[in-house]
Amino acid sequence: MDAVATRNDPKMTFTDAAARRAAELLADRDGDAAVRVYVKSGGCSGYLYGMSIDERRLEGDREFEDKGVRMVVDKMSWPLLAGSEVDYVENMMGGGFSVHNPNASSNCGCGSSFRTDGVEAPDGEGAAGCAPA
Repeated sequence: MDAVATRNDPKMTFTDAAARRAAELLADRDGDAAVRVYVKSGGCSGYLYGMSIDERRLEGDREFEDKGVRMVVDKMSWPLLAGSEVDYVENMMGGGFSVHNPNASSNCGCGSSFRTDGVEAPDGEGAAGCAPA
């Protein structure tokens, strides 16, 4: 498991708002729980972001801690997410997490789908069209 990153390795981070919301979601979970951020094939631009709460660690996972909150990324998603920041925004339509991804060459209007250049989509179940934001 690539759980330890060095100072020069790209990392994933949370905005203050995302860290607060993630900490709330993790508060009554197992001590090993973390926010899992992943990418799957699909959407109107080629890739879809996904997030879940996960107590598991998979072989090859990258694990980060930022602002007191743990995050894990699987080895297939990591090349597409390296250096990204997870944000949380509340508005009149509700609230939700989003990813500010420096690797995305374009984003769909829905905010859930993106495209990169030169990176193949990881195979995954549930590839689907763009979901409303």
